Amino acid sequence: MRLLLVVAAQIAALCTAGAQDRVPEIAVPAATAAAPLEMTRPRIDAARVDWDAVRSELTGLSDKDTPEHPPSGGGNATHDANGPLAKLNMAAAATYKDIEKSAVPVLLPVDTVALLRGSTTAAPSGDAIYFKPHFFMAGPSGYDAVFNLEGPVASEIANFERKEDPILQISGFAMTYDLPPPAAEPLKPSPDLQQVIPGIRRRWLESYSRYSFERYGVTYTVSMRCTDGKPRGRWVACRDADRVIVRFIKSLQLAGGMPRDIPPVAPETVERPITPSPDFTYAPPGRLLPNTGFRGNGGRSDYTVYARIRFPLAQAPAYANSQAFMNWGNCDFTGRTKFRPVKGAAYRCKVNDKPLVFDESVSENRSYPWRDNFCEHRRFFVSQCPGGEGHQGQDIRPVTCKLRNAGADRCQPFLDDVVAVRDGMIMRLPRRESLYLLVNAPGEHIRFRYLHLSPAMLDADGMTSGRPVQEGEVIGKAGNFDRIPNGTSYHLHFEVQVPSRDGWVFVSPYATLITAYERLIGGRGTEVPDIAPPPPPSPTADNTAQPASPAASNTPAPDRKPAPPLASARRMPQHVKKAGAESAKAKEAGAARKRPGTKNAKEAKREKASRHAVRDAEVPTIAAPERKTRISDRSGGDDRKPRRAANRAGADRGVREMGDPVPPTGAGAGDIRNNIQ
Repeated sequence: MRLLLVVAAQIAALCTAGAQDRVPEIAVPAATAAAPLEMTRPRIDAARVDWDAVRSELTGLSDKDTPEHPPSGGGNATHDANGPLAKLNMAAAATYKDIEKSAVPVLLPVDTVALLRGSTTAAPSGDAIYFKPHFFMAGPSGYDAVFNLEGPVASEIANFERKEDPILQISGFAMTYDLPPPAAEPLKPSPDLQQVIPGIRRRWLESYSRYSFERYGVTYTVSMRCTDGKPRGRWVACRDADRVIVRFIKSLQLAGGMPRDIPPVAPETVERPITPSPDFTYAPPGRLLPNTGFRGNGGRSDYTVYARIRFPLAQAPAYANSQAFMNWGNCDFTGRTKFRPVKGAAYRCKVNDKPLVFDESVSENRSYPWRDNFCEHRRFFVSQCPGGEGHQGQDIRPVTCKLRNAGADRCQPFLDDVVAVRDGMIMRLPRRESLYLLVNAPGEHIRFRYLHLSPAMLDADGMTSGRPVQEGEVIGKAGNFDRIPNGTSYHLHFEVQVPSRDGWVFVSPYATLITAYERLIGGRGTEVPDIAPPPPPSPTADNTAQPASPAASNTPAPDRKPAPPLASARRMPQHVKKAGAESAKAKEAGAARKRPGTKNAKEAKREKASRHAVRDAEVPTIAAPERKTRISDRSGGDDRKPRRAANRAGADRGVREMGDPVPPTGAGAGDIRNNIQ
């Protein structure tokens, strides 16, 4: 009776709820399949800029012969176009191009008084002269600036010349994105800056030391990548970064900006075709491969489409899925069963029972449905993942997989075009594999990052900081570069970052990519909540190149047989069974071979060298057996690259903010960090 009353009350609430009210949730029996959720656009909090405070401050700094302006309630455009603000913009623009386009007051290390007097050199003084501009972009949603360090400021960082990209960033946000609370350490006060900027807060988030504060009604964040643990060779220690940031913040002054309307809501981002696609399917956002999340956590079920973008690969079909936990993947160091780096050799990751083979070209790697891997097991800090660590972005495989020869197990790189997803500006240091695309549009402040492109090809094409690009423009080729050539599988790693009250943070690109892909293929995808495990891939499948023609790969895959039971998935390989059936005498001989200094041990060593010689002749440059396997520190599971001190305590968990440099000759990939991209 009590249950009937509860159900009746819920039904009554549904009947009386208004069109704008939240619908109460009613428990659905487990046997009923949940309907797919709808994609949503992001929620933003627009800033209310106090331009009157800016005008008042500039008036106090202006020369006495500069006429004072009357107070303005909502922004006196006529006066701003001819007063101190216009003069400030004109002088600062010589160093910071288009600074007047910023919809928020721009704070930079400049001498405001000198700029108001007509200097065109941004006239910094004191510590400000040691912060050299590297990148600047302003627009209707704020501004972003990046600085290199020199002189006494650089000397704050121990062994500065050995550090990787010790750069400093500042952003002013016309709006911030409304996100769930981050999985991160709590905010901390900054005693050194409380008297300068009351209410300033410090947080170490996603491998960045961040100082955020509000001024003129705007959120500003100054950040620098650093390690909060034991100092390491190429990483800046956070205690050093904090000293640099404090000096930078103390040198900030008004540099420009111009009042303009800031939209209170984000633009419409969800645009999906009505006609269903005959073959495109995708798993729900947040549905990772079984047990591949960090420390048993799942993904984040984020249906937010953060921007209306063009798909980042030029042609369809394309396949979003895991690199580490699919065929040829290295399982991100969670362990593999009886792994042998020989083409077609069967293995599986220890975290689940999915059968795999050591062959990147198998058809399962390039098939629907798509699978989210934003929060997949990685040792990178990601504040929007349930475990606080994850993958940071989404992996996308191109349709092309061309093998070098019949015995090759890897796809050849640089055969598929990568394009700009929006109009924007490139931010990238020379000789780096990662490339940022910054977008600053009305109601939208967002940046995208592309990884595994060829640094040499990007440099040759002039894809460096400050270059404007148009949506759909080719900016590179999909590759497998991961600090070193052939460092990962052939794919594009794609990320989305949006501003929060703590600065730029990673968000899931999965739903954004789904809608972009639907527009590319002209058909709406189908969400498949329950995905049956596929049968074991054939070790001999797809030994030839995959067709590059999208039409050839758009045909639906044939119906598959039911997946084998769990016991079959765990069945031992034949050579293991044979070893288990050896006689007692053979086992004793095997044990003797393990004891060094015996004749059997020497014979085993010679046999092992002979086996390796034969294997190397068949498949060049492969790794050693399991107990001595050298695993790459980067994604995709290239087991031929060296890894140093992989289980070292306190291993780096970095963000790769401005991209990873090409290592000098002789440098090992293991110098990077414990885990892969």
